[in-house]
Amino acid sequence: MNQKRLSELPLFEGLDDVSLRTISKAAHEISVEDGAELVREGDYSYDLTIIDEGQAEVVMDGQVVAQLGPGDVFGEVGVVKKGLRNATVRATTPMRLITLTGWDLRRLRNGTPELAERLQALAAERAT
Repeated sequence: MNQKRLSELPLFEGLDDVSLRTISKAAHEISVEDGAELVREGDYSYDLTIIDEGQAEVVMDGQVVAQLGPGDVFGEVGVVKKGLRNATVRATTPMRLITLTGWDLRRLRNGTPELAERLQALAAERAT
């Protein structure tokens, strides 16, 4: 994963070079097609996803509740709280995604405490 690209995403903005380098080694890039179901409501949450390119919709209880685009993050509530996914996310365009597994995030916690704090805050905000 490109360290410079990571630094441009809101979740990683302002992190030091050492943190970005460490995250870039753990992050994975994937591409998905329009219509792909990225995560399913009620499934266990094993990873955090950041949208690099493309658009998606968030569906809860069968209703579209949000649209997501570049820089948006999903999966943080389930990973941080080790719970079930509270929504389905479906690609509405072809997408490029950056993922970090729960295991990667736990491993990164000590070396990049600022990232852990950001994820905790984001999960707390969205869980309410």
